[in-house]
Amino acid sequence: MTSAPEPIFLLSFRHRDELAGMAERAGWKAIAARRADAAEWRFVASGAPIAVVDARGAFDEGLAAARALGEPVEANSAALLVLVSRRDVAGLDGFFAAGATHYLASPFSEAEFAQTLRFAARCVERLSGDPRGATGRVALIEAEAVVWRWRPGADAVALSPVLASRLEAEGEKEMPLRRLLARLDRATRRLARDAIARLIGGGGGATAFAHGVAGARIAHHLHVERDGAVVGRIEYLDPVRRAEDRQSRDSLTGLGDAAAMRRWIDARLHAEGTGGAPACILILLAVSRFDAINAAFGKATGDAVLQAVARRIERLMGGARSRRCCIARLAGAEFAVAVAAPATLAEANMAAMQLVEAVNRPFVSDHRVVTLGCRVGIAPAGGENDDAAALLRRASGALADAKRGDGGVIRILDATGEAQSARENRLEVDLRTALARDEIEILFQPQVSVTTGEITGVEALARWRHPDLGEVGAPTLFAVAERSDYLLQLSEHVQGKAVRIAAAWPQALGGLRLAVNVTASDIARPGFADRFLAMVDDSGFARGRLTVEVTESGLIDDLGDAATLLARLRAAGLRAAIDDFGTGYSSLAYLKALPLDYLKIDKRLAQDIAGSARDRVVVRGVIDMARSLGLAVIAEGVETEAQLALLAAEGCNYYQGFLCAPPLGVPELERLVEKRRAGLAA
Repeated sequence: MTSAPEPIFLLSFRHRDELAGMAERAGWKAIAARRADAAEWRFVASGAPIAVVDARGAFDEGLAAARALGEPVEANSAALLVLVSRRDVAGLDGFFAAGATHYLASPFSEAEFAQTLRFAARCVERLSGDPRGATGRVALIEAEAVVWRWRPGADAVALSPVLASRLEAEGEKEMPLRRLLARLDRATRRLARDAIARLIGGGGGATAFAHGVAGARIAHHLHVERDGAVVGRIEYLDPVRRAEDRQSRDSLTGLGDAAAMRRWIDARLHAEGTGGAPACILILLAVSRFDAINAAFGKATGDAVLQAVARRIERLMGGARSRRCCIARLAGAEFAVAVAAPATLAEANMAAMQLVEAVNRPFVSDHRVVTLGCRVGIAPAGGENDDAAALLRRASGALADAKRGDGGVIRILDATGEAQSARENRLEVDLRTALARDEIEILFQPQVSVTTGEITGVEALARWRHPDLGEVGAPTLFAVAERSDYLLQLSEHVQGKAVRIAAAWPQALGGLRLAVNVTASDIARPGFADRFLAMVDDSGFARGRLTVEVTESGLIDDLGDAATLLARLRAAGLRAAIDDFGTGYSSLAYLKALPLDYLKIDKRLAQDIAGSARDRVVVRGVIDMARSLGLAVIAEGVETEAQLALLAAEGCNYYQGFLCAPPLGVPELERLVEKRRAGLAA
């Protein structure tokens, strides 16, 4: 033993004072605790070469504490002594698996306890070459905790990266001592001076002081390093902030890992005062096509891309957001962002959309341009028995649903437990009945001449008013139909019903063109063109007023069949359009191969025209290409006058979108057309 007492970290749930006295009489300085919360960080900050877990009469609590301490004990070449009741000796395997190096079973004498501590100290000395076993402690603290270091007499205090961020000194490695002290009131400065004086005057060991800051209570755990520097680790004394400061890290990205995320969520769920908002909302983000990047360019490029994704997430969720969120890499190419109350689902959805946009921007790695995508699942806390595991399961369910879906890349699964997938399962069951009962409605969205403002045609859109689940729009409806093998029946139903309604339009709508959608399944169906033309003729609707719109993404595998089909329909008097142009990967091939009359610009592309100059160049290029091929251009999703003006300047012929009207029933469409004509005539 040295002249100055060496510290031991002592965690005892029932016998703390008794054990602390035994240790001190044997020449050790006991840094004792009754709570297992943050045990690993209390041990690291204590500077002790030995941790003692007293599991007598508290086996399960002791085993949990040993598991928490196992990793920092090993990292610091320290020893872990467990004390167990005689009846629990049979369970020692669990303690040794957790990282225990020594044990002592009760009843034992004070001399036996002291001798076991000496054996543990000898073990530490052999492991590290130093009885204090401090080899790894400094790096562990600096990398992962809220820590400061001061060498007596120095004018500056070194800051860990986490503390620098908390002090709004991002990137600074140290701060002038005077500037740091200015953040403390007079009473706290006196506490700090007294604690450091006790520490230095006592020849080592450890001490602590606590004070309030920004409405929270924090403790500074101090110890002296071998080089004489005083190290202080800041611990927030409320459970939420304590969980934040105990983050374990993902070695590749530097973000928190899965364990850190679970601790953070559990701390938030046990916090009070959320004002009725969810305690937190979890966003899971899975990077798409990452396996292909790894296979094509190698693991080094894949790792660099994951690191770049992590930095983009950090930048996006930084600033004021960072104080109430936790970011982690869970596994592989999957990341998690948890946002604390008073966050709302609308805010989480907005954050998710921004994350998707950030990940979708190309990455450059080793002179390679890498393009990724992602899917997102969102789950708010709120279940009565919610814990981190339950919230992660719900968010994973939402993410799995997003991966399966063909529509949006974001899915939300609320605390009631009914995911979008469950909702669609219900829809699949009910769809057949809806078709039999003719419950699928047809609405018509106007298509307007850009130059005259006249409504010249409409697109037929399907809608299902489900009696229990509410309104189901066309994208969801057709996705459900495809999964349930009712796509052909639904497509035929919608096409036939739309044409029959249009054939019976009132006189005011007699001159309008009608556009109906044709799916990839229709194209692949033998004899479709003949059956479709027969359906049109039976309805009495004029072939010359009908346009078939084929979605670009649905043509990828059937380009030859699509060209044959469209040629057959055009020869019969119909017109053809390619829908959602700009969303797929083979757009130029489609324009080259298919006989078309119209090109419909996807709404996302059309709306981008009001963005940057680069966006306008892209839209202008699409319009110029279409016009050079003799195609009229229809822009979808136009919502503002600014968008319309820019589209008009670039030569767009027609538009549809909420700027004119949403999809309408026949009576509403008739009133709108008459109103427009009256306005133009005036």
